[in-house]
Amino acid sequence: MVNDGGLNRRSFLKNAGLTAVLAGSGSPLDRLKLAEDTDGKEGHSQQQVKYDFDAVYDRVGTDSVKWDRARQTHGSGLDVGMGIADMDFRAAPCIGEALAERCEHENWGYLSQPADYVESIVSWNQRRYGLDIDPSSLVLATGVHPGLIAALKTFSPPGSRTLICTPSYNGFYGDLRASKTIAEDSMMTVVNGRYEIDFDDFERKAARCNAYLLCNPQNPTGNVWTEEELLRMGEICLKHRTVVLADEIHCDFVMKGQTYTPFANLPDKDIVNNSLTFKAASKTFSLAAMKAAWFFSTNEDFLNRVKENHRADLTTLGMVANRAALMEGEDWFDQALAYIDENQEFVASYIKENIPSITHRKAEGTYLAWLDVSKVIDVLGAVEMAAERDRNSTDPFTPEMLMGEWFGQNARVMLNPGSSYGTGGSGHMRMNVATSRKLLKIALDNIAEALDRLPRV
Repeated sequence: MVNDGGLNRRSFLKNAGLTAVLAGSGSPLDRLKLAEDTDGKEGHSQQQVKYDFDAVYDRVGTDSVKWDRARQTHGSGLDVGMGIADMDFRAAPCIGEALAERCEHENWGYLSQPADYVESIVSWNQRRYGLDIDPSSLVLATGVHPGLIAALKTFSPPGSRTLICTPSYNGFYGDLRASKTIAEDSMMTVVNGRYEIDFDDFERKAARCNAYLLCNPQNPTGNVWTEEELLRMGEICLKHRTVVLADEIHCDFVMKGQTYTPFANLPDKDIVNNSLTFKAASKTFSLAAMKAAWFFSTNEDFLNRVKENHRADLTTLGMVANRAALMEGEDWFDQALAYIDENQEFVASYIKENIPSITHRKAEGTYLAWLDVSKVIDVLGAVEMAAERDRNSTDPFTPEMLMGEWFGQNARVMLNPGSSYGTGGSGHMRMNVATSRKLLKIALDNIAEALDRLPRV
């Protein structure tokens, strides 16, 4: 690791005259029963350890949104939280080690940004995707959302329209509210089970939008956009002076046979210069609570203008955790990715064989499954029941929200309602599969049993 003025993870405590507790019966490495002490074997030279993703890691009682908040909604009888997009696995050991070592120094005064934190981000993107990021163009953020909001405020005056291909990540709508802009949904079409952009509709709407929120890979549909698709989006946006804001936070989760193409790596420099890219390790290593992300652009003017609307207050522990993950966690992540790919295969085959009332196609990317439950909605009469609830409520209520309640009460599984993902999300629920396969099977078994009690579709 590069020295960063006293915060090098291996040298910090030594320089401070402290002793790091790196081993012991309770350490993550001991629990994984390492054959030998790997301390000091950093980065890619570290001997690979076999990590156990089948182990069920209990998150209940930790203020987890995915588990504790779901239980507040559906009751303590909830068996599996399959909602919000973070992973249930025990974190990569290098993260806990780095945090423990830093916490041995009991002073939390003002801190300079570690130089090798930026280096770790640049290196990860270069070696995995051949994406060369100029370190001077990389802007640190406390999350993808603050960066997107700053960009929307820069390019989209209040009341202007922002293009979104839907169904798309529901968090984008919160970004639009924060920037006082309006969603311009361009609903995708389904062709042979895969979502595809209606480029005629896309262009009509791009012509009246200042910015386009691109989700690459796409949450919740699981699309991994091809270079050809991205170029066509980029050409249209360049033609209409619509700035592309590429949210690529799920980019590390690409299933076998698929290829992630960074928008910033497209062969047309003019298209790339009409964009900014927003990323984080928060999905990759489940570090959402650490509040660290970044964005960059080849367009210096764009970048400087966005900086005027952006401020990041980063935490020491957030940078320590992210740096350790990006520098030392690659073996852990590669194994997690392979496990998730197998989970995606398991979900696809299980639903096909056991749940005929739900339609599903394996995602190309992300750790999400997009479930078509429209047949179940019809059997339950959920449209009519939701309409009645909606008439007597001050807040909008959809059939998918009702289905969320139904799955929570009858299958004891928490899923996300598709209607929150914009136009085209109706009739769907989103499931997070980044969990132990034991829990995944419990969830699917529960869903199958609950649906078996209904009249045949």
